[in-house]
Amino acid sequence: MKGTQIILDHVAGREAAALMVDGRLDDLLIDAPGTLRPGAIWRAKAERQAKGQGGIFLAAEGQRFWFRQAKGIAPGEPLVVQVTGYAEVEKAPPVTRALTFKSRYVIVTPDAPGVNVARSIRDEDERDRLKLAALEALEGRDWGLILRSSCVGAAEDEIADDIAAMIATAEEALSEGAPGEIHPGDGPHITAWREWTQPAEVVTEPGSFESHGVLDALAALQGPRERAGEATLYVEPTRALVAVDVNTSGDMSPAAALKANLAAAKALPRALRLRGLGGRVVVDFAPMPKGQRKQLEQSLKAAFRADPIETVLAGWTPLGQYEMQRKRERLPLALTLPKEVK
Repeated sequence: MKGTQIILDHVAGREAAALMVDGRLDDLLIDAPGTLRPGAIWRAKAERQAKGQGGIFLAAEGQRFWFRQAKGIAPGEPLVVQVTGYAEVEKAPPVTRALTFKSRYVIVTPDAPGVNVARSIRDEDERDRLKLAALEALEGRDWGLILRSSCVGAAEDEIADDIAAMIATAEEALSEGAPGEIHPGDGPHITAWREWTQPAEVVTEPGSFESHGVLDALAALQGPRERAGEATLYVEPTRALVAVDVNTSGDMSPAAALKANLAAAKALPRALRLRGLGGRVVVDFAPMPKGQRKQLEQSLKAAFRADPIETVLAGWTPLGQYEMQRKRERLPLALTLPKEVK
C-alpha cells in the first residue's frame, strides 16, 4: 500500500501506535505499564548525594530518581523534575530540572524565556505570523516558547489552544504541592499525534494492527536479522551495548562491502528505532578500505539526521568498529511486547 498511515490500536490490552510508510512499518510505540515515561513530571525530595558519582538521588512515593547536577542541593530539598529517558536495568530513571512541555505545535520552556521558531521554517512572513500568535498566547508571561515545524499552515486559534493547554500544564507543575506525580507523560496515541505530523491516513478501528500488517512486522522484529538491500544486519542487545554486525549476503565482488555498508547505514536508524534500542551502539561493518570510510560516514550522518531520536556518532575504534551513543527514548521491544504476541 502506498502512502503514510498512522494506526492507533492496542496490543494485548496495551495502547500502541504504528507508523506505516508505503506498507512498511517505520515507527512503533507500545505502552509499558508500570514504567515511568519520558516527559513525566514529579515533585520529589533530595536524598543524600552519591559521593564520587557527581549526582544525587531523589525520592517520591517510593519512586527514586537520579539527578546529575547535585551542586548546591541539600538533603530534603523539594524539587520539581522531569524524566528524560528510560532507566537502564536496575537503575533509577534520569531526571532534569529544566522542564519542557511539548505538544504538536509548541514547546513551552518556563526557565528559558524568548520566542523561537523552528529553523526549518524559512518563510519570513510565516515566522512573523507565528511569533505574533505566540506572544499573544503568552499574555505577558516571561516564559519561553519554541514553535515547531508542524506550525506551518496551522490556524492561529489551533496554535493558541495548544499553547494554552501547555501553559496550564506548566502552571500546575510549578505550583506547590505534596511529593508525587504531577504529569504521567504522554502515552503512544498522544505521542503519535504530537510527533508524527506528516500528512497521513489515521486508522483507529479495533484490530487495525492485524488487518494492516503491523502484527506481522512485529513478528519479524523479534529476531536479530534485518535485511537491507545489499546488506544483512544482525542487531543484538547486550547489557553493556548494542552490537550490530553487517554482512554482504554472499556477494564477493570488489564493491560488495561498500554497497552493503551504505545500505546498512541507511537502514540502521529504523532497525534501532523499531527495536527500541539505545545507549552505546557498536557496528562491525563489512571489511572495506579505509579510503571508503568518509563516504560511509556521510551516509551515516544523513541517515541519523532524519531520525527523531538523538544519536551521537562517535567514530571509529582502533579495531575498526564504528561507535555511537543513542538516547534511551524507548524501552527495548523485548520489554514492551506482551507475551501474547511474542
